[in-house]
Amino acid sequence: MYNKIHDPANGYFSPQGVPYHSVETLLVEAPDQGHETTSEAFSYYLWLEAMYGKITGDWTKFNTAWTTMEKYIIPSHADQPTNDKYDASKPATYAGEWNDISQYPSKLDNSVSVGSDPIAGELKSAYGTSDIYGMHWLLDVDNTYGYGRCGDGTTKPAYINTYQRGPEESVFETIPQPSCDTFAFGGKNGYLDLFTGDSSYAKQWKYTNAPDADARAVQAAYWALTWATEQGKQSQISTAVANAAKMGDYLRYAMYDKYFKQPGCTSTSCPAGTGKNASNYLLSWYYAWGGATDTSAGWAWRIGSSHNHGGYQNPMAAWALSNVNALKPKGATAVTDWSTSLTRQLQFYKWLQSAEGAIAGGATNSWEGHYAAPPSNLPKFFGMAYDWQPVYHDPPSNQWFGFQAWSMERVAEYYYATGNADAKALLDKWVTWALSGTTVNSDGTFQIPSTLRWTGQPDASFSGTGMPPANTGLHVSIQDYTNDIGVAGSYAKVLMFYAAKSGNAQAKTTAKALLDGIWKNNQDAKGVSVAETRTDYNRLDDPIYVPSGWTGKMPNGDPINSNSTFISIRSWYKNDPDWPKVQSYLNGGSAPVFHYHRFWAQTDVATALGQYGLLFPNG
Repeated sequence: MYNKIHDPANGYFSPQGVPYHSVETLLVEAPDQGHETTSEAFSYYLWLEAMYGKITGDWTKFNTAWTTMEKYIIPSHADQPTNDKYDASKPATYAGEWNDISQYPSKLDNSVSVGSDPIAGELKSAYGTSDIYGMHWLLDVDNTYGYGRCGDGTTKPAYINTYQRGPEESVFETIPQPSCDTFAFGGKNGYLDLFTGDSSYAKQWKYTNAPDADARAVQAAYWALTWATEQGKQSQISTAVANAAKMGDYLRYAMYDKYFKQPGCTSTSCPAGTGKNASNYLLSWYYAWGGATDTSAGWAWRIGSSHNHGGYQNPMAAWALSNVNALKPKGATAVTDWSTSLTRQLQFYKWLQSAEGAIAGGATNSWEGHYAAPPSNLPKFFGMAYDWQPVYHDPPSNQWFGFQAWSMERVAEYYYATGNADAKALLDKWVTWALSGTTVNSDGTFQIPSTLRWTGQPDASFSGTGMPPANTGLHVSIQDYTNDIGVAGSYAKVLMFYAAKSGNAQAKTTAKALLDGIWKNNQDAKGVSVAETRTDYNRLDDPIYVPSGWTGKMPNGDPINSNSTFISIRSWYKNDPDWPKVQSYLNGGSAPVFHYHRFWAQTDVATALGQYGLLFPNG
């Protein structure tokens, strides 16, 4: 698998060595094109190379992965030039989130109080810079859109963003924009006035972090450190490991409410935070930062996120950052914060665990994204209201079993590394539920859960010590099943780490059966794949919302106006070799079938195969 992923003929990496989201270019899911990439893909790249180092003793590939990530998806000082103008007492100006896209642009409102940022000073003191050391979530690797770096139109990879307009904005309704908006493209104010409403606009840069990816990078660095130390080679990766600790330091921004408000907000007038009292100690959906491109303009901003999803938590990273010396960050309060976060994450899982065992959505401190009053019957977790579908609703954010597998894999690693009893209790229940929804046939074909349905809610509010009580009124059902290989790889890792520590024979047997089945039935020239029928591609000609009277152009000249559709502002897609079968579907034909090779999915299978061999050398 490693050799297939690295074979240049298979097309997983760009000429610069950046991993693509997928080999195939026509792919619309979270990224809207396969040759974009994500911080997720980079974190998986690190994991792949960590395991390669364990198996071969060669750590140069892991170091290359880290330096490639640092070069291309962590903004350089030149890409975030005005952080020194940031005022930690006034982190950002409030703009509400709205359920209906037509409520955008969202008006900036200086009258809403914003809390202070308690970690900016200690980060600057620890690292001697005002810059943020975190990955932006999305890159246009081949510069397909044509934004380039800061409007130059040519440099690649290029920082871009898509989602900006609330929970109902699916990928099919997004308007991609450059992360550095110099008004070179779009309308008179670039793309800024599609998203925020203001009296005037300045050229600016802005980045958004996906905390689960940065935490996965730390997780990969933990295994690299552990394995290199076993080989007496830890000094060979000391720079990358120190940088992982640094990344974890900045990742604490994800613990904070979006506008540094205190927990328990039910209106925009709720109290602003001071010190650490705006920290929820969970990994929220994002943190973001930005500022003026003009270094004499004198402003920059930072925000957290008020929305917390069970699928984003990573107790393994929290434990490593607070307990493993080489991974302890330099920030004065970082180790204490991550120690607190470890406990809080485990409490969150337990509070969200359904009666059957699956983990429900999450909790928010900003109902509907504008600090509205949540329904009075909703239980709260440390002041934040239960939300069965945090952040996005099209599709619901917690219907995908993949979030279960990704998240519980981290719980299983933490249990394996520490023997923690609370983690084991979560896994005992979750694994029993997941196995009950898993079938592996004698020929190696399999089905695992896919779409989940949720009813009820946690039994009670919780803000105490210890673990919340088990829920009796929160339920999950499995609506349909899948043979998705990437999710199966991640799920197999949950089962094998759990089995290796607990001795559970069924978990071990099922993990092996899933991997053997993939190896027997799903190999191809580029890795592993299954047929995917994409009925959702009927949305590729859906209208996108553009405010009345707003006009502009994409870099290639595609007009942006109230008649625009997903495909009309991405006309280059019609030159894709796979477009004819999509067009046929849009014309009334059958839904197109693809065999995708996503970087994360290939790596989840590859590392699952490697990990099984490490945990169970006798088979």
